[in-house]
Amino acid sequence: MNLAGLRADQAPPISAPLRFFLTAPLFAIFAGFLIFISDPSSLMSRFSPETIAITHAITIGFLGFTMLGAMTQMLPVLAGVKIYKVKFVSLFSYTLLVIGLIFMLFGLYFSKHTMSALGVISLSIGFLTLLLPMISALRSVDNFSSTVKAIAVSIGFALMSVVLGAILLSAYATGSFSSMHTILANIHSVWAIFGFAGILIIGVAFQVLPMFYVAPRFKQFCKKRVVLFISSGLILWALANLFFVGYAILAKIWIGLFFWAFSTTVWIKLNRRRRPISDVTVWYWRASAIYMTLGLFAWVIDSAVEDKYIVIVSVLIGGGFILSIMSGMLYKIIPFLVWFHLNAKGYMNIPTMSEMIDKKFAKIQFILYQISIIGFIFSYPYPDLLQYSVLVFVLSMIILEYNIINPVLIYVRTIRTKPDFDMSSFNMEPNS
Repeated sequence: MNLAGLRADQAPPISAPLRFFLTAPLFAIFAGFLIFISDPSSLMSRFSPETIAITHAITIGFLGFTMLGAMTQMLPVLAGVKIYKVKFVSLFSYTLLVIGLIFMLFGLYFSKHTMSALGVISLSIGFLTLLLPMISALRSVDNFSSTVKAIAVSIGFALMSVVLGAILLSAYATGSFSSMHTILANIHSVWAIFGFAGILIIGVAFQVLPMFYVAPRFKQFCKKRVVLFISSGLILWALANLFFVGYAILAKIWIGLFFWAFSTTVWIKLNRRRRPISDVTVWYWRASAIYMTLGLFAWVIDSAVEDKYIVIVSVLIGGGFILSIMSGMLYKIIPFLVWFHLNAKGYMNIPTMSEMIDKKFAKIQFILYQISIIGFIFSYPYPDLLQYSVLVFVLSMIILEYNIINPVLIYVRTIRTKPDFDMSSFNMEPNS
């Protein structure tokens, strides 16, 4: 594992990212419960309140929490910046996001306008509480690496997605919808998925693949230009939807081309890694590359049929690509955090990162998750498959939660014992 370039002295307390990571699968489980009790026919429309609620239980609850946790950890360690009062800010933001998301989900699902309004307020403040200090911290970065640049761009798209999301949710809270609602909803979803999540994944891959998998480094063209090209495509796509609808397909193709190139590059990098040991996280990266390729083609082609199959596109890109990578990275990031923080405190006789995750359960979880994604895709023409697929999905998320709790329990048990030697003189304690 290559740890070159990491700023250990700037690491936040382990609780800051962990609370986000450990909560993420719980919202995925809740999303599964909502799918199970919903009428399958209502879920075929992306604009039904049930679909919107379930979608955001996944996108905010799982994807959003995982990404915020990752950025809370990675910005200080990779960029060497200190997020203002990170311990308090992360806890305050986390609390508001949990409360706000619960209000939003129940408000949308059960058409409770007051709860939706409370959700708007709580979620907006929760996101801004963490995103704005991150933006402020980025101003002091001395070395803007490709990963840090990608994180900065993804934060920008996250901020814009939050603003658009607040406007859209306010419409449900007041029952007043503008003529621009559908267009803003499209921009919100595409910027959140491709701009926030997609660009963040690309930036993280620049660092994670060489570090964890000893894969070849990305070429300078990829590291310097891909995020720029995708960002410009996303902005052009939004402008086309607002003013030149007939040209939006060109921007779609542009965005899809570079994400497809990234997915292909990831597959090639994994094939050329210097330590060709395969594990579940490698499987997740490979699966995500396949889903992304299929999802991008489906997204572009779907324009010709007026977004008739947008639900399948969402499953392929949101569930198959993004959620797959997030699930796989939880298996890497959480053991790494536990190992990193215990070493920083002077503990030496601790399990290795690979020993902290039950490999058998991780493989079972991966297989169940893949079955559920395939089941969701085929549930579109065969709705009777939906409830079976969601049960498999929920089971996979329960196992994921179990797997990522184990390293945390190791941390808790270890921290109760005396460290092997005192490292306080080395000033390695994470910042609070």
